[in-house]
Amino acid sequence: MVFARECRQRVEESLLLDEGLKGEKRFLLNMVKLISLKKSDHFRKALKEKKVHTDFFSIFASKNFLEKYKNDLLISFVMKKKIGNAVKRNRIRRKLKAIVIKMLKIKGAINLNYTYIVFGKTKAYFAKHDELFEEMMKGFKKI
Repeated sequence: MVFARECRQRVEESLLLDEGLKGEKRFLLNMVKLISLKKSDHFRKALKEKKVHTDFFSIFASKNFLEKYKNDLLISFVMKKKIGNAVKRNRIRRKLKAIVIKMLKIKGAINLNYTYIVFGKTKAYFAKHDELFEEMMKGFKKI
């Protein structure tokens, strides 16, 4: 048990040093999981409440309605079939997911009491990571 705690602490320290973010408080102790919505009823509930639209993506949010996942982030990344081919859609999805994972490390950037659906748009494919990150921060602050 002691060994596992020491290993975990070393990994967290190395992650903080790699990112150059040692001074800020992080979510690394909790290791929040990203869990995708599975049922169409869950998607319908999440799509009815709050909405934020940008040029790169749209975020839909609703209060958590699943008791089972209180400590995890319920978030799904969705793309329309009209957007390019599968390679393009998956790249946009990966970009957006990487930004959300990066945002989870910043305390208070994403509210875990909400269920989110992120719809990617074509412009996200050509956008720089920093530009998407700023837009994502603004979007989650509005919610």
